[in-house]
Amino acid sequence: MMSGRFALGEAMSLSEQISPLIGRWVLAWFFLSEAFAMAGHWDATLLSMTMKDIPAAPLLLALALLAMILGALALLLGFHTRHGAMLLFAFTVAVTVLMHDFWRVDNATDRAADYDIFARNVAIAGGLLLLVGMGPGKFAIDNRGQKKR
Repeated sequence: MMSGRFALGEAMSLSEQISPLIGRWVLAWFFLSEAFAMAGHWDATLLSMTMKDIPAAPLLLALALLAMILGALALLLGFHTRHGAMLLFAFTVAVTVLMHDFWRVDNATDRAADYDIFARNVAIAGGLLLLVGMGPGKFAIDNRGQKKR
């Protein structure tokens, strides 16, 4: 027997059913728009990576774009959602620590800007972990063919 608000078999409201879908779409939009921005500013992105002493920057940038696009498509469609969310979580944590190391920035204005991005990325990583743990919600390809209870 489950404790809390939802008992086994209790119907969810429309907002509870649709919220995961909209949340997945918002996260997918974020990663796809960032991927297209990075690809569109390839040289500037490589320069930023080089300034942070990231080795093999062109290869890692190509892999980052691939991870962002595949992960975002998984969220958008609700197909292998947990895998896509975990891929994006690992990517986000790695990029956040390597590229937004605000604790190493001397200039206060630059440090504050990097901290803002760091904090935003940590929040996004938390949202991705929710998807890993709770799944894609009702409206997802992952759920096709499942029997209703």
